[in-house]
This record gives sequence, structure tokens and C-alpha cells, in this order.
Amino acid sequence: MADSRRDHRGVSRVLTKLQSSIEAGNYYEAHQMYRTLYFRYNAQKKYAEAIDLIYTGASTLLDHGQFESGADLAMLLIEILNSANIPASDQTIDKLISIHKKMEQNSQDRMNFVNSAVRWARSADVQQCQEATALHKRLAFTLWEEKNYVDARYHFLHSTDGENCAEMLIEYHVKKGFPSEVDCFIAQAVLQYLCLKKKHTAHIVFFNYTSKHPQLEKGPPFLKPLLNFIWFLLFAVDSGKLTVFTILCEQYQPSINRDPTYSEYLDRIGQIFFGVPPPQPRGSGMLDNLIQSLFGNGGDDADEDAQPGTSGINNSSPAAVIMQPEDLD
Repeated sequence: MADSRRDHRGVSRVLTKLQSSIEAGNYYEAHQMYRTLYFRYNAQKKYAEAIDLIYTGASTLLDHGQFESGADLAMLLIEILNSANIPASDQTIDKLISIHKKMEQNSQDRMNFVNSAVRWARSADVQQCQEATALHKRLAFTLWEEKNYVDARYHFLHSTDGENCAEMLIEYHVKKGFPSEVDCFIAQAVLQYLCLKKKHTAHIVFFNYTSKHPQLEKGPPFLKPLLNFIWFLLFAVDSGKLTVFTILCEQYQPSINRDPTYSEYLDRIGQIFFGVPPPQPRGSGMLDNLIQSLFGNGGDDADEDAQPGTSGINNSSPAAVIMQPEDLD
């Protein structure tokens, strides 16, 4: 009991000195005291106290323009969340987003913090990744507010907020894109959502974008072939009919050829939704691979399903992210 009281008095003295250092502008000293207290709490497994302390320290230093010191404490916050196996929650995500907003935009420290926060959220919410998805959504909104469309787009892709993603893509295209790219901005997003197995979100982002974009005619059908291809593709994915998918890719090959990444995404979509085997290391291309799967391996789909339907759903360069394999898994 006596040791506990002495320890409490010692911490109180450090906290008092720490506050004096902040008020005097001695930020280096304050930074070191925050670290000292953090490691003391951590060693004693006082995780709640450590989290509150280090969050306060990171926020305080960032508010005073001490970006490197604040970022250092921010990474300690992620460290304690991992080591203490703290589950993802709205309260914790609020802390992370608050720190993220205060950090220097486009800095490497901020990117490292975001990557570490996302890894923690995924590992802390293994069952359904709902909180990890929520973290991506909150990050997307912050970056959208900063007009960082590329990074906002990436985080929207890893959320399930198709409606706001569409609003952001419209703004992104209107401010940064060429008129001729109006269909490309949404096509790439839909293909990437499908590669991430987010079929429902892909529907939402497509129909919100095409119905609200001021430079697009009302549809479907659309005047732009690429938009019609994406529209039919969403039907094909819903049906799971390999014949529909194969013929659709054949008929819209000129549109698919507008961007070399489209074929790569469609290969992946074929594997996920239609049971198409992965392409051979030295193959003849996506369509030959699809046709081989359909006719060479005895596809299950009947001929009458070959024509896609046309009813049932209402309706800068898209440089953003070309996803790596680990992003698509």
C-alpha cells in the first residue's frame, strides 16, 4: 500500500512538471516525460492509463506544432493497443482519427501512423472487420475534406460507403479529371470494389455516380459503352452466369482495352464470381482463359442465359490505387 502511494505521488509530480514544461514551451522535455510515464504504466499493465496519457501527449504536442514528437507518441498509442490486445471500438477510433487530423498532411509519419492503425484495427476485429471498415470510412472523410482525393478514394474502397464514395468521385472528376474520363473514374472504382468482394457497395457507387454526375446523361442505358459494360457486369455478377460474363467481355473488348488494368481486374472478378481458374503464366489473355473455362471444362450455364438482361436495377486520371494482390484478398 505504501509503495502504491509513493508511486502515485511520483506520477503526480511528473505530471505537474510535464504540464509546466508544456506551458514553458519545453516540448522536448515534455516529450521525454510522456515517454517515461508511458513505459512505467505499460510495465505495470495499467493500459487504460497509458492510453489516455499517450493520447493526451500526442494531441498536445501536435497542437503545438511538434509534429515529429507528436507522431512518435502516436505510434506508441498503436503499440499499446496492439500489446494490450485492445479491441477496436468507436471510442478508440475517435482517438485515432483525432490524432490523424492533427498530423502534418502528406508526411511520412502520418502515412506510417495510418498503416499501423489499419493493421491494428484488422487484427483487433478479426470476426467481421466492422471496426476496421469504420476506421477506413472515417479516414476517407478526413482525407476528402482535405481534398486528398487519391488517398480518400483508397480508404472508401476499403469501406462499405458506396454513396459517399460516389459523391467524392464526382467531385474528384469535376475538379481534377478530363471530361473524356467521366466513365473511367467510376469504372475503375466498381471493378476494384468487385475485386474486394464488395458486390453490394459496387452497385451503390455505380448508380449514385451515374445518376448524380452533372456531366452524364441519364441512364441506363448510357451513351458511353464503358458505362453500359459496367452496368451489364453488375447483372452478370448477380447472376453468376459464366456465359453472360464471357460474352459480355467479348462484346465490350474495345472498352476494356481503354485501360490495361481492366483486364487484370476482370481476371480476378472471373475467379471470384464465376469460378474461372487463374490465368496461366503464359496464356493468350483473359478472353481465351474464359472461353477455355466455359467450353473446355464443361461450363454449367445454359445457352439461353447468354444474353444479359436490361432491367431490375435503378440506376485527374482515375489514378488512384492500382491494388496489389494482398489488397484484393
